Amino acid sequence: MKRLIPFLFLLSAPAYADITSSISSSVQLEVAAPGTTADRIGNSYSVSGTGVTTTDGTTAGSVGGLGASTAGVSAYTPITASQLTDGESFNYTVSHTTGDTIATSLTVGEVSPFGDLTSTSGGTATNLAGTVDNHVITLTAGSAGTTATGSYVTTVTVD
Repeated sequence: MKRLIPFLFLLSAPAYADITSSISSSVQLEVAAPGTTADRIGNSYSVSGTGVTTTDGTTAGSVGGLGASTAGVSAYTPITASQLTDGESFNYTVSHTTGDTIATSLTVGEVSPFGDLTSTSGGTATNLAGTVDNHVITLTAGSAGTTATGSYVTTVTVD
């Protein structure tokens, strides 16, 4: 019997718990800002060939290329290629891309005239609206470039 007494106390002990409940509602309205992304096109040069002689107009055997840069644009030395031996096979390929000029003085809001630009206009808040009334959420769509988000959250915590 003495062994059962501790178990009897456990059976009759009251249980205690903290219960917390919360309810929240919210509306978030956003209007996109205008923006521009710019990717600068760089300078590049490549040449390959077989069965040809080359010159830059001054030096035989020159393969041309890129020189010093001014405002982001590298100087270009073109070459002339001629078939090395009449009647023999040959191939010759040259590729040159002139890079974008880096603007030296821009005013606020101006973008360098790079070769790869993407611009987006800002949104317009016309008709954009949202309300919360006694946890009832009402959203009204806006014009282009807007976002309306409503949220209703219920939380119950038992400790």
